[in-house]
Amino acid sequence: MSDIVVQSISLYPIKSLDPVDVQTARVLSSGALEHDREFALFNEQGDRINGKREARIHRIRAHYDLPRLLVTLSDGEKPPPTPFHLVDNRRELEDWFGSYFGFRVSLERNTETGFPDDLESPGPTIIGSSTLHEVGSWFGILDPVETHRRFRANIEVATSSPFWEDCLFGEPETTLAFQIGNATVHGVNPCQRCAVPSRNPSTGALTPDFQRVFATRRAETFPPWATPSRFNHYYRLAVNTRIPQSEAGKFLHAGDLVIR
Repeated sequence: MSDIVVQSISLYPIKSLDPVDVQTARVLSSGALEHDREFALFNEQGDRINGKREARIHRIRAHYDLPRLLVTLSDGEKPPPTPFHLVDNRRELEDWFGSYFGFRVSLERNTETGFPDDLESPGPTIIGSSTLHEVGSWFGILDPVETHRRFRANIEVATSSPFWEDCLFGEPETTLAFQIGNATVHGVNPCQRCAVPSRNPSTGALTPDFQRVFATRRAETFPPWATPSRFNHYYRLAVNTRIPQSEAGKFLHAGDLVIR
């Protein structure tokens, strides 16, 4: 197989909203990527507002000027307002989200770990370009960008075989070390998916029977290099990772070699 390289890096500064593509990403001491899921929305009960609970969040468009910590939001109903500073304009942002959802919203920040779904594996999630094409074909999705946005991985690697990334983890209770550029990364397990991939990432519209079709096709196309014991079900895609604290401060770059 030819060299595997990082094709793109996506960060999600506000959890559950749009990504921003970057050329480089700095590794934090927690193993997370700087600015990824750094902010998250919560309701008055302290529950996180995300695509699992609130399909309306898919209709919010977010555009970032990440070096300046600026975000411009749009709900499709009116022209985008002046950009908000993610820290200095926190109250204004909370008012904007509160007006959109119809209930009080708080915006919280965590610069150490962000707000990952899996606190034990806060490293970047990894998926292959061929995987996105293959999975998109199961649902008639011709644009791989849409499939990428459904599964919300941080790192897309250029691959020629679907599910190549399944070689980046091993048996249960183990991790598998590999390199991205000069950084050591530990592959943990295939990511268990939720309801979010079943929805159009721009509108929130549900793709009927998504989970059943996905699991059936995933089982039918299961690659010989994957570890069957890690699949108690087949609604799994992309790889969860950890990055050792020794790698803190290193940068991952688009174009980096991925060496297993």
